Amino acid sequence: MTKNLLHICVLLLLFSACKPKNKPATATDNTDYNTASSSPTKINNTALIILGTVQDAGSPQIGCKKDCCKNLFTNPDPNRKVVSLGVVDNQNKATFLFEATPDIATQVKALKNSANFNAQEIPTGIFLTHAHIGHYAGLMFLGKEAMNASNTPVYTMPKMKTFLEENGPWSQLVANKNIAIKATENNQTLKLTSNLKVVPFTVPHRDEFSETVGYTIIGPNKRALFIPDIDKWNKWGQDITTEIAKVDYAFIDATFFDAEEINNRDISEIPHPFIIESMELFKELPATEKSKINFIHFNHTNPALNIKSTKAKQVIKNGFNIAQINTVYNL
Repeated sequence: MTKNLLHICVLLLLFSACKPKNKPATATDNTDYNTASSSPTKINNTALIILGTVQDAGSPQIGCKKDCCKNLFTNPDPNRKVVSLGVVDNQNKATFLFEATPDIATQVKALKNSANFNAQEIPTGIFLTHAHIGHYAGLMFLGKEAMNASNTPVYTMPKMKTFLEENGPWSQLVANKNIAIKATENNQTLKLTSNLKVVPFTVPHRDEFSETVGYTIIGPNKRALFIPDIDKWNKWGQDITTEIAKVDYAFIDATFFDAEEINNRDISEIPHPFIIESMELFKELPATEKSKINFIHFNHTNPALNIKSTKAKQVIKNGFNIAQINTVYNL
């Protein structure tokens, strides 16, 4: 073998060793599918899938000139979708979407593709938490300019129902029967299928146009808590640690890591619980309780949005989890 050929072989071996491995998530018996992947894993039972983890305005955020955005404008990260969950019930051939985000087109496709049956393009039902852009603006794509959907069930609380019915362009979706609004009530259980129940509950947040709710999603074996937006934990009438104890997974507001992240804005105007505050509140919980907690709904500036960052590693070292797109959790 010539010297040049030997050099080429060595370089090929080095390239092969350094090439990133993108292994899909794989199922375990009755626990999480612990590894996120670039495409949805097929769900064979009743399970929840993360379809987005980012705050309403996405990442990169419009007009952002910070280091956290500048490379993403030219090299977008396809996994940076606005916060959303999907639920699949294979036995009853049903899919449900939690939050109608600006990324709804790719999210409903991912939800459909995760089902182990020929699911419809539009989910069996859509649940909304509140009237901030990242959580309901995706409804526009159900209208005649896009999908022109037919009577898609949209589950909302009373103020959100009135807001959609009485304000354009959302009222047009109702008038054209693109959506069929299903009224829900605080702490009243909804039975969706023989395997799925959902309980909406109100939480304190900026309620300019609607109330804000979280959800308990109840499967045949496990249950999940979903609170993507809330003001400080002490403003809620419930004890968050007690609520976490009632579930197997908790997907909770992680908009900002700490106050340093938003030093150019009045903190009182955006009173989300900082991740460092939540970790301090939960620090005495046993490891089994901490492991239930999945931080979600990251602002584009939040360093924990990057799973490889020092801040994200700090969260994981402390026993908590960073929600990752396409991760699946058995229910």
